[in-house]
Amino acid sequence: QVQLGDSGGGLVQPGGSLTLSCTVPEFTSNACGMDWYRQAAGKEREWVSSIAPDGTTHFRDSVKDRFTISRDKPKDTVHLRMNSLKPEDTAMYTCEATPASFGCIYRGQGTQVTVSS
Repeated sequence: QVQLGDSGGGLVQPGGSLTLSCTVPEFTSNACGMDWYRQAAGKEREWVSSIAPDGTTHFRDSVKDRFTISRDKPKDTVHLRMNSLKPEDTAMYTCEATPASFGCIYRGQGTQVTVSS
C-alpha cells in the first residue's frame, strides 16, 4: 500500500542538498497543480514553488536558482530538489494540491528541513 504524504526532510549543513517528496492520491496526481509551502518558526507561511499539470513550474525569487520541482506521474509523486541550502531555508515544508475548485484539496503533513552547521 502506497503511503501518502511528505518526506525527505532532515538536518543538512549550509551548502548541502535535500530532495523532498510528496506522494498524493492518483486523482490529485492527474488533475491538480502542486505547490510547496514552508513555514519557519515564528514566521508566516510562504509559497515556495509550483508545478502545473502540464509541467509548468514557478519559484519564489529566493530559491529560483537553487530549487527544482518535478513530477513522477507513474508514482503519483512530486519532488522538490533543494541545492545550495541556506540557514534561512530552515522550515516545515508542506505540499498542497491546487486549485480547490477542481477538487484538489490534498495537503501533506509536512516535513522539517533544518540547515545548520
